[in-house]
Amino acid sequence: MAKGNVPKMPNSSTVTEFPLTRFSDVWELRALHALLLLLMYFATLVGNLLIVILITFDWKLHTPMYFFIRNLSVLDMCYISVTVPKACVIFLLDSTAISMAGCAAQLFLVDIFVTVELLFITIMACDRYVAICQPLHYPVIMNPRVCVQMTLASVLSDLVHSGFQTGNTFRLSFCQSNIVHQFFCDLSSLLKLSCTDTLNNEILIFISSVVIAGGCFAFIIMSYIHIFSTVLMFPTRGERRKAFSTCVPYIVVLTIFVSSGAAVYVKPVSSSPTFQDTLSSVFYSIVPPFLNPIICSLRNKWIKEAVKRVMRRKLYSGKR
Repeated sequence: MAKGNVPKMPNSSTVTEFPLTRFSDVWELRALHALLLLLMYFATLVGNLLIVILITFDWKLHTPMYFFIRNLSVLDMCYISVTVPKACVIFLLDSTAISMAGCAAQLFLVDIFVTVELLFITIMACDRYVAICQPLHYPVIMNPRVCVQMTLASVLSDLVHSGFQTGNTFRLSFCQSNIVHQFFCDLSSLLKLSCTDTLNNEILIFISSVVIAGGCFAFIIMSYIHIFSTVLMFPTRGERRKAFSTCVPYIVVLTIFVSSGAAVYVKPVSSSPTFQDTLSSVFYSIVPPFLNPIICSLRNKWIKEAVKRVMRRKLYSGKR
């Protein structure tokens, strides 16, 4: 075929928006999906906001452990707010498009919140390790200044990482299709749309996933091995139960978060089934923020006592 007869494919300059994908095209199912997502969204906001308020106004919870729980709750509210409201809009309305700028912003924010959440859970594992295995050094090692520094270091480093990942993705040419087979702008799905060679992107994603997620997961596992070894030497069953109760919930949330994210990002892009990617994305973008206040905080004895104290103060002030 002559060169002049080859049809021209649109490049990245012609792509101004990305249509997102619904779970179903049937209106009744779309409405049901939107309702379920909204219920989970509002439950997540209410649960995490309650935790933030309790920890902020109850001085007995002003400890490093609850400082990071509050940070995690704020992060979860931001994280789920990036994807769920837009997903509900595309489920309920006829238009499913998101602008290129909106897609880039969504990708950037999702990447930040995912990575920072993982780092926060890692820091919380470190906090539990020091509290249980080195209790005499705990006030020195986990002092307020160090807690703030670790939080800022996590956020600032991920701003750089997410900015690089987003810029590296949107420098590609999108000429295969502009339909994102996901309910939000997902890095793996965007790479599938590019007509540019994405091997370097895939290698960088794999390396960063292994280094960040793998490194954090390995550190957490090692920390909890030491924690459980120490806890098993506690003399009474009550002390062992108390120590285990502060550790096991984080392992559950971490396992869901890392395994679902790895199912999408660690394997090669071309071999990822769309339905499996969508299901995994639901787990790592919606389920952890929804479960964190339930598993990590609201089941916590000190949080429950804080709720009772606040309720008693409200009742007392109401009677005056």
